[in-house]
Order: sequence, then structure tokens, then C-alpha cells
Amino acid sequence: MVVARPSIKDQLLRVRQDAIVGAVNRLLATKGYDAMTVDEVAAEAGLAKASLYKLFPSKEELAGAAMVGALDRALAFVDALRGRADQVAEGSPPVRAIDQLKAVARWAMATQLEGEMPSLPAHNSSLSASLQSNDAYMDRLIALSNRLSIWITEAQTSGQLNPLLPPELVLYTLFARACDPVVALLKESGQYSHEQILDWVSSTTFDGLACR
Repeated sequence: MVVARPSIKDQLLRVRQDAIVGAVNRLLATKGYDAMTVDEVAAEAGLAKASLYKLFPSKEELAGAAMVGALDRALAFVDALRGRADQVAEGSPPVRAIDQLKAVARWAMATQLEGEMPSLPAHNSSLSASLQSNDAYMDRLIALSNRLSIWITEAQTSGQLNPLLPPELVLYTLFARACDPVVALLKESGQYSHEQILDWVSSTTFDGLACR
């Protein structure tokens, strides 16, 4: 079966969309949703505002496109972890579920430190409604939740995580690491390396603050 190559027009459209989504991602990561303006997105992407609106009619849709991209990257990371776990050599100990969850949390925080994780407000009715009606966003969010939930169940069943904790609490805690203000504050202080920040926040996430 011969697959038709996309036309020049379609390729240009994809380039414009990618430029816009990249600009939104950078602005959401550095300024946040409330401070970001459509004018800034157009300028960052090198497009006229009218051209931007033809592709993304609202600020909410711009944020949704950035979040779809972020979830795609998260799913790719998780699937790569699963693939490596499946390829463990015979006779070697299996990869523990808790270590997979730690790797995901660390990746999310590292992405934030690198200025590549979009930041959205916790409470915004119009944005929440737009995301909930965005099929691409919801499909990816559910897929990622399902993948992580498998590891959470395995970790709780095997005693690697507290089995008394509601699984959704663990899931939401992992999601929260992607926009953890502690990570941003430690980075802004300029006193600590990225590795120190990742080690410390990972430790408090999974081990708590008690002396052990």
C-alpha cells in the first residue's frame, strides 16, 4: 500500500502548528497561563495574530495543544520505561514498580527544571471546560493514568508503597511533581544543582520528611 505524502500546503500548516505549540509551551513554562497573552504567542511563533487565530481560535485551545504535546512526551517516556523493563536479561531481578514511578516523577521534575513543562492554573473554569472537551487531551490523560495506575497497584500490592493510601492520591501526587512550586523555588534560589533538587524532592515524595 502506497501512502500519499502530505502536500506542501499540509506541511506548511504542520510547521506553523508546531511553531505555535512550541511557543505556547515555552510561555506557559516561564510565565504561566494567566500571564501569557495571545499577542506574545504570535510574536514568539513569528506569525500574525490573525493567522494564529485561524488555527487556534482561543487561548484555551492554545493551552490544550501544549498539554497534548506534554502528555505525548510523558507517554513516550513511560512506554520507553516499560519497554526496557520487558527486555531485562533472563536471571536478572525484575524492574520494581516503585522504581518506575520514581523515574516518572524525576522525569516530570527535570522537564520542569529545563523550562519545558507547561504550567496551568489549578482553578480556571473556562480552561477546565475546554480541556475536558478536548478529546485528544482526555484520551492521552486517561492513557497515562492507566499506565501509571498499573505500577501503583503493583507497588502497593508488593509493599513498596503504603497500601492504605488511595491509589488516586498516589497518582495525583505524581502528576503534581510536574508543576511542583518547591522545584521552581529551589531552582530560582540559585543555590542548588538540578541533580540536588531532583534527589531531594524525589526523596520527600516517596520517603517523606521523617528521619530514617
